[in-house]
Formats: sequence, structure tokens, C-alpha cells
Amino acid sequence: MATIERDYSDAKKLRVIVVGAGIVGASIAYHLSCRKDVAVTVLEQDEPCAGASGHSFAWLNSFGKDPVSYHHFNRRSMDIWDRFARRLDMDLDLHWGGELRWESTPERVEVLRQRIVQLQAWGYPIRIISSDELRELEPSLSPGPVTTASFSEIDGRVDPSKVIEACLQRACEAGTAVHTHTPVSKLRIDGRGKIEAVNTSNGEISCDVVILANGTAVTELAATAGVHIPQQHSPGVVVRTDPQPPILQNVSVLHLPPINENRHEIHLRQSADGTLAIGQGSQESVDQDDSQEHADDLLSRAVHYLPALAGARAIPTPVGYRPMPIDELPVIGFCAAAPNLYIALMHSGVTLAPLVGELATVEIVDDARVEMLAPYRPERFISG
Repeated sequence: MATIERDYSDAKKLRVIVVGAGIVGASIAYHLSCRKDVAVTVLEQDEPCAGASGHSFAWLNSFGKDPVSYHHFNRRSMDIWDRFARRLDMDLDLHWGGELRWESTPERVEVLRQRIVQLQAWGYPIRIISSDELRELEPSLSPGPVTTASFSEIDGRVDPSKVIEACLQRACEAGTAVHTHTPVSKLRIDGRGKIEAVNTSNGEISCDVVILANGTAVTELAATAGVHIPQQHSPGVVVRTDPQPPILQNVSVLHLPPINENRHEIHLRQSADGTLAIGQGSQESVDQDDSQEHADDLLSRAVHYLPALAGARAIPTPVGYRPMPIDELPVIGFCAAAPNLYIALMHSGVTLAPLVGELATVEIVDDARVEMLAPYRPERFISG
């Protein structure tokens, strides 16, 4: 655990720089700003939510999170989302309606049933439902043959852009400085191996602690301090539609089976403004096609199960690049090679943002070592 030298006199606050204004960086900045002895500066190379957070499907869940410790980590964050929202006290388009899916082919049915059994063993409230219950939950669905359907009742959705806006507004009200269009090029190291300043496009800024929450750019910037954080290349595409009347009456998220054996499954949700977000495959599936044809194809597959979408217009969105540590688990904590550098890198940033903001603040401000974060330390890559 890093030891950070501090002077808690009125004249000296802990100077913390947060690099990245996605949902993880914004949550950390907000939580830090709630501490009176911390001066927070946020540096964002573009606009807030311009990176992975703006491309996220934003499904709040712990459905596919393995191993069990990571499942419980996500579940813990899900359980504090309501408290986080109450503290921010702004509209986040937060909706808890659960997640619904079904399968009809033998192979996919068996995979789903095995997952349900595992999740139930871990205490996750997911259950098998009948085809009649499926239709009662979502009357607009035309599901076709249903062999096995499941309902994860505590899952939800949220609008990351609204969460980021709320976090940064509340942080600024508490004195945080937010600088957009300010890329950080290098971390300047002193003779003791600590970061004493960051070099930005607008000059150098001194600091006591630097938090890297800038997604895919973490690897390159951490390397300037001698820290190795390997990532996978993980592009993804989530297309949008024009606003539609309410299609989903109850659930927050739908997973729709492939329309044939040559296609992927798709996932779909509708925001409060009526727009729908549609992606294909799992939340980790690679997809680099941001063409209008691909967007139209995804929408046509949704229409297959939701005929009410027949008049919708698909809007292609650029490819988003997801933060994806090489072992697909979060990287959170101080670094041995640069003891005042704190990494906050993860794929499930939308689900995890409230908890990571809370726990990172405890570690950074209180010199604590949170046991829950033990599996996610940067030092696991030290031999890489």
C-alpha cells in the first residue's frame, strides 16, 4: 500500500488529479469532493462522456460476472446505486425493471439453465418464468417458440451522460476544477519515484495523487510512470434509434435470441426519451461495423421480436473502444512503481461506478487498504 505524505493544516489540502471524465472518473471526483481536506482537479482530453461511457449499453447487472468474487463486487455496487442517486439528487434516467431473456435451441437453453443455477447459488434473484409470464411482462413481444425464459428482477439501466453531468456538477459545487479538452501527455516523476506533476496541453499541474480513470488511454499514460497495465483491444457498437413511444412496459433490458443460426443474439433497452439502444452478442463481443447497413440490420432483428418498432429509424454510432484489462477484471489501486499513482480501469464501469468512487476515496484519503479490492490490484501485472 502506498503511503502518501500529507499536511492536514487549513493551508494544505491533498491535491488530487483525476484523469478522465467518464463515469468512473466522475464518480471518484464526486466522492473525493465530499471530503473537506481534498482539492480535486479533473482533466478530460475531450468532453465528459466522450469515451467508453458514451458508448455503453449501460445495463446495471451482475449476470455474466465471473468469478464469484467479481460477481459479488458488481452486486454490491448495484445495491448502492439508489443511495448514490439520492445523494446526487438529479435525474439520471435510473430504472429498475429487471432483465428478460429466453432461448429455444437445445444448446442455448442448456447454457442459460446452467447460468441460472450458478447465479441462484450465488444468491442472485434470477428465476425461470413461463412463456405466459414472459408475455405478461412485455406484451409487445412476439417471442416465437420459448423453451426456457429467465427474469433477473434486480437489473436496471441508467443514462451515463446524466450520471457524469450530475457527478461533475456536484463536485464543482464543492470546489472541484474540471478542465475539458486538456489531454495529459506525461506523468513527471521526482527523485523518489513519486509523481510530482502532470504535463498537459495547457501546462504543468502539481499534485499529491494522480488517478488514471481515462479508459483505454490508461496503459500509455501509466507507462510514463513505469507502470505496466496491459489491455485487450475491445471495440464495440451500440446503435440508437429515433424516439419511439414506450415499447417496453416493465423490464429495463431485453436479450433477444438469434433469429437464425448465422446471427448473434441482440440486447435492447429503451431510455426515458424514447430512444432505443441495440447491440449484438455479449457485452464483451467485438464489433467494428458502424455502418448504416449494420445499424439497419440490428434494428430489423429487433423488429422480428418487437413488431411495434417497424417504423423506427436506426441511427449508426461510431465504434466505441471499451476499457478491457487483459484478464477482463478491474485494475484498481495504488502502484508499487509510482506510489501516488492510483489506477481505476474496468470494463463494467457503469455498474461499478458508485462503489469504486466510494472505495477509492477511502483508500486515497484515509490511507486504508480495502480488502474487497484485493483481487484487482495493479501489481498482478508486475511480472508482465
